[in-house]
Amino acid sequence: MPRSVNSVASRARRKKVLKETRGNFLSRKNVWTVAKNTYEKGLTYAYSGRKGKKRTFRALWIARINAAARQHGMTYSQFMGAVHAQNVGLNRKVLADLAMNNPAAFEAIINSVK
Repeated sequence: MPRSVNSVASRARRKKVLKETRGNFLSRKNVWTVAKNTYEKGLTYAYSGRKGKKRTFRALWIARINAAARQHGMTYSQFMGAVHAQNVGLNRKVLADLAMNNPAAFEAIINSVK
């Protein structure tokens, strides 16, 4: 009796990977073994990228808060220490947004924690 290899499922699995690697350079998009490695490595980068994005945004928020606080004569650490001491319930994301888009509200926060 001939061996059954279920070529329908195998082809579907390969097509899924090759579809995900569309747009890659040279054989990374159409050679199965190379595309499979590209796809798996891309998933690894995507996982670590989701973790790194959180660090990157926090650093951006801190830079924006620091720049806005220094315009009012405080450093970032002094400002955040005062914010925590006064129990202001705003996180860095909201503070950075206020510093960028609503400087008057940010100045009011600075005056309240001084």
